[in-house]
Amino acid sequence: MTHEDGTVFLIDDDAGVRDSLSLLLSLKDISTQPFASADSFLETYTPGRCGCVLTDLRMPGMTGLELQTAMRERHIELPVVVFTAHGDVATARAALKNGAFDFLEKPVDEAMLLDVLHNALRLDRERRSTATQRSMSDQRRERLTEREREILKFLTVGHSNREIAAQLGISPRTVEVHKARIMEKLECRSLAELIRVNLG
Repeated sequence: MTHEDGTVFLIDDDAGVRDSLSLLLSLKDISTQPFASADSFLETYTPGRCGCVLTDLRMPGMTGLELQTAMRERHIELPVVVFTAHGDVATARAALKNGAFDFLEKPVDEAMLLDVLHNALRLDRERRSTATQRSMSDQRRERLTEREREILKFLTVGHSNREIAAQLGISPRTVEVHKARIMEKLECRSLAELIRVNLG
């Protein structure tokens, strides 16, 4: 795990907890940014920064559950790991129902904490990678003409060149030419890849 893999945004009103967890994570080469409140995290966070949030549930001002709601409203999609000294099943259920990645009770088991954070950071990296690929596919699809998009729809559901030609009142050879252009624009080497890109 390297610092480039994302930052753990650590939110806890207890300075002792912030200091000890920041030290622990830095010793494990995990980049950490501590905050004394959920509000200060929201004010400071720059959209696009990768990582995960490790937040206390019960804090003065905004609680961990309220933070989850605020993050959703602001489209901050970081995985959220909540931890509390007041662990009870109802609170845990509420946090998980609200979209938390995981729920831990204080005092946190070090090995479990590290395992959960590694998984949360990995989830964020995978989500961003998928979003980037989707964005690139969307950009490539925008290069298609209206007719090429029409033919792509037929190809995606498994129609042959001849069937597409009959549907559109054009020759199979014209369909073949359009298909070649579509594959070139979408940077696909096979029909299977073309279908996968389009369905993605």
